[in-house]
Amino acid sequence: MIPDTLNTLLSRRSVKFVQAPGPTDEQLDLILRAAMRAPDHGAVRPWRFALVRGADVPALVDVAVRAGEAAGTPLPEAKAANGRKWLSRVPLVIAIACVLDHDGRIPDHERMLATGTAVGNMLNAAHALGLGAFWSTGVGTYIDGVGEALGFDALDYRFMGYLSIGTPIDPVEAVERPDYRDFVSEWHAA
Repeated sequence: MIPDTLNTLLSRRSVKFVQAPGPTDEQLDLILRAAMRAPDHGAVRPWRFALVRGADVPALVDVAVRAGEAAGTPLPEAKAANGRKWLSRVPLVIAIACVLDHDGRIPDHERMLATGTAVGNMLNAAHALGLGAFWSTGVGTYIDGVGEALGFDALDYRFMGYLSIGTPIDPVEAVERPDYRDFVSEWHAA
């Protein structure tokens, strides 16, 4: 018999197209508390999140468009239109950043791994609560100025994208996953 917790993990999938209602305050509290349980070398808690809700969500595309123009790498109109269409119904976006370590005590790649694990915990928590969630690095994640516009200056943070959370628009179907054995080898000492 598979424990309920494992069944939840084994049935999780990304759900891009969501709508209101988003998580309640109580659900959001649980989702963010799950993030705090991520493994974290040095207990530095490098993750930072900015909540973007309601009417502010579609404005994220405008931030990316302006930043792209300022950086000389304009966002293609089709990508901007797709971003606007996607975000028009999303009730909550959590912008994700990782605090960089200028002292070098904990390497930045370990900080980013911890931040990614915190986001993974949030994805799993949202799924366990019956919500849909999707981690996106679109909408200007890699354009200079977007992270800064969300409060994450480039000197101290690495902006890592967005987590959208809401009620799935369409029924969430199970997805066939690859066999883990195709990705695992066994090592033996010589």
